Amino acid sequence: MSKQRVLTGITTTGTPHLGNYVGAIKPAIEASRDDNVDSFFFLADYHALIKCHQPELVRQSTKEIAATWLALGLDTDKSTFYRQSDVPEITELSWILTCMTAKGLMNRAHAYKAAVQTNEEEGEDPDFGITMGLFSYPVLMAADILAFNGEKIPVGKDQIQHVEMARDIAQRFNHHFGELFVLPEAQVDDDVAVLSGLDGRKMSKSYNNTIPLFLTEKQLQKHINKIKTNLLEPGDPKDPDDSTVFEIWNAFANKEQVQYMREQFAAGIAWGQAKKELFALINEELSEARERYNALMENADFIEQELQKGAVKARSYATPLLEKVRDAVGISAIKK
Repeated sequence: MSKQRVLTGITTTGTPHLGNYVGAIKPAIEASRDDNVDSFFFLADYHALIKCHQPELVRQSTKEIAATWLALGLDTDKSTFYRQSDVPEITELSWILTCMTAKGLMNRAHAYKAAVQTNEEEGEDPDFGITMGLFSYPVLMAADILAFNGEKIPVGKDQIQHVEMARDIAQRFNHHFGELFVLPEAQVDDDVAVLSGLDGRKMSKSYNNTIPLFLTEKQLQKHINKIKTNLLEPGDPKDPDDSTVFEIWNAFANKEQVQYMREQFAAGIAWGQAKKELFALINEELSEARERYNALMENADFIEQELQKGAVKARSYATPLLEKVRDAVGISAIKK
């Protein structure tokens, strides 16, 4: 039985946080241990350039994200773990696909439409501040997927459109030049936790409300203490379904621990005590990985070796496919 190819990209902006861990990293690493799955994970550093024009931040984020996945137990012998920019076939394919992609399709991309709408609301030119990177982002994403003929693409609901666009682009290419690309499918896991951040909104770098994943114990405790709670006193019953503290507890706890904390909320646990117990729970789960992460951050050579190993593996798939693509479109050695 052939393995199912699952492909996931991680944009190299910012520091991984608890929301990334429970929502994406932990389930992806667990899924990659399945012998029926061929997992591809890549650091999307070309995508980072769309939003971030500070080279030192892109470099630092790349290092932190790679160290995070390795520290949390990603087996790079069983999966393919690479940096997007180490696989030149992706950008070459991106241009070929650009020449096949209708501008009208790109006009409908959510991120582009949202940027235009914001400009219009603020009385600016509709295209103010919009780069071609932002506009044609879905073509690069299509190339990321199609260079490896990824079948299942795990994404959040906000990214489904991009996978559908990749599918449209692949269909159009196949129609013109022959069946070279597998049509990818978005895989949305509704059970994946989406965590609230310190202020109760979704935990996100853009809201600056995150709890970074590998803080020191002292800093982790400090961040947890900052989680917004209501003014209910100790002894007052509290609603677990309306509490960021409980929501984060629920993402890390087993069934018995969830039931225990529900009972504590009903009995009116003090917020300070609830946060103290939340810290202990998270710290226990992350302490070994934190040590590995800190060691890896001091060993840049090892991280680089792992990424280069992944690039060789990734290119062993992408190079032969791109040769077929080039031949199909007429870019190849001159023949008699």
